[in-house]
Amino acid sequence: MCGIVGYIGSRVAQPLLIEGLKRLEYRGYDSAGVAVLEGDHLRIARAVGRVAEVEEKLDQLGGFAGTLGIAHTRWATHGGVTEANCHPHRDDKSGIALVHNGIIENYAALRTYLEEKGHVFSSETDTEVLAMLIGELYEGDLEKAVKAALREVTGAYAIAVLCEHDPNTLVVARKGSPLMVGVGSGEYVVASDASAIIAHTSQAFPLDDYNVVRITREGFRTSTINDVPVSPKMMQLEMDLEQIELGGFSHFMQKEIYEQPKVLRTTLRGRLDHNEGRVILGGLASFAKELIKARRFILTAQGTALHAAMIGEYLLEDLAKISAEVEYGSEFRYRNPIIEENTVVVAVSQSGETADTLCALREAKDRGAMALGVVNVVGSSIARETDAGVYLRVGPEVGVASTKAFTGQVTVLTMLALYMARRRFMSPEVCARCLRQLDEIPAKVEQTLESDYRVRKVTERYVERDNWLFLGRGYNYPTALEGALKLKEISYIHAEGMPAAEMKHGPIALIDDGMPVVFIANKGRQYDKVMSNIAEVRSRGGHVIAVATEGDNDIKSVAEEVLYIPECEEYLSPILAVVPLQLMAYHAAVLRGHDVDKPRNLAKSVTVE
Repeated sequence: MCGIVGYIGSRVAQPLLIEGLKRLEYRGYDSAGVAVLEGDHLRIARAVGRVAEVEEKLDQLGGFAGTLGIAHTRWATHGGVTEANCHPHRDDKSGIALVHNGIIENYAALRTYLEEKGHVFSSETDTEVLAMLIGELYEGDLEKAVKAALREVTGAYAIAVLCEHDPNTLVVARKGSPLMVGVGSGEYVVASDASAIIAHTSQAFPLDDYNVVRITREGFRTSTINDVPVSPKMMQLEMDLEQIELGGFSHFMQKEIYEQPKVLRTTLRGRLDHNEGRVILGGLASFAKELIKARRFILTAQGTALHAAMIGEYLLEDLAKISAEVEYGSEFRYRNPIIEENTVVVAVSQSGETADTLCALREAKDRGAMALGVVNVVGSSIARETDAGVYLRVGPEVGVASTKAFTGQVTVLTMLALYMARRRFMSPEVCARCLRQLDEIPAKVEQTLESDYRVRKVTERYVERDNWLFLGRGYNYPTALEGALKLKEISYIHAEGMPAAEMKHGPIALIDDGMPVVFIANKGRQYDKVMSNIAEVRSRGGHVIAVATEGDNDIKSVAEEVLYIPECEEYLSPILAVVPLQLMAYHAAVLRGHDVDKPRNLAKSVTVE
């Protein structure tokens, strides 16, 4: 959710920290701050609002000249959005400064203990409690104090800590919230994700849970909180700066919508064998025999990834003829889920760090399920904790509202369903035909993007309306959910998605004169049923915006507005149908004057439960 940056080396830390925070702005935040050690003197600048507010504070203070520092963007959990609650936090006796992502669940008990010890708190946060606890336990060895404190903590954390009395040391640790260390030449950059590191080095290693790293300018040491040595796994960061810069686009969301044809080609490249009629998924190769025996798939996710997983459920049952169901990660863990023999659990997540999904995955593994991951970020927690998986390969997604990751997830789940179908019963000829149809999708997404101007004009007519419905059937019921979510996320328009048939079982009461109702009405098995649902809406004064198949002239007589997508097989239609809905949400946000890439209250990667 929030972002961490840390630096130790020979360069002045402040510019690198600020640059890193700006790279992490897409994650969502409401305040920011920087702490730098100048010799043995700790200097801190914090501000509510954007990173630019912190820059202004730093200018007023004359800048910080030290070569060791930490920085943070905060998304409020404990305590309101105030400067007192901004990170970095410091203790009241030992010169400790700390930044923290996650939640300390037992902070109230720890705070009571520390107040009894005479500590005086100045914020409402759980993070200040951890800073105070480290200070209380500090006896001249920062690493030792951090480990001792973390042994008393319940909850999730990624932290970076420095101390006035140890000006050559940066200590970082992780449990349940992502953190990685970039290794340069005589310098180290710590960050929540690779986007804040890649400008300085392509070599990095992620921390595993309960790892603590002591970093000096001379080197680093990795161990557990119980002081057991750990050998980190160095990785090459697969990212370049161009991927996280705007180029000629106005917003990252706009850029990422338009990147979809290119990235879907990358997702498919090398994975479709048309001659043999088979799907090649290298990440699953070692588990092919176990997958063939699978009797049930459970797909777990949150938000946009959940909508992709719902389409995956349709795909697995329709194409592979295997029982499948979808679970909210946040609900799965806290009931008593039944995991039978030969159950496969698929965790779907862009970041690979979604806390609810990760917890659900662990619960399923503990109950004996085989675990697969469908994620975008290489080396993420879900990627490391699953038995096998498939990367999306869509490149970094900066816009908070997910677009290309969604279509990438649906594409990978389509390949997974065909992979299973081919190994269970599907002939090479039928599979080859499906693969050719899938291979045509990126070009058809390009065609769909040509309707951008038309989508904007339609959006202009309805953008002042505060209540919308999105309706679809079959494969495109989840597409309707995703369209409604996109509109809510960035334009703040109230929108509800649901199965088209469900509308008449209550929600039809919401329809009034001129209410925009978006139907995904492409040609398919339930087309006639959708047309009946459209008639029900029109008879009550609703205005129909239809996403329809190119060449369908009948739809024009029942819809106020029609947005066409190219003809394709029904099981592939969500990848195309979602594109005009993404564009609609984007234009609505722009027309309403909202910050498209940084919508209020939202974070890119939700790493707390």
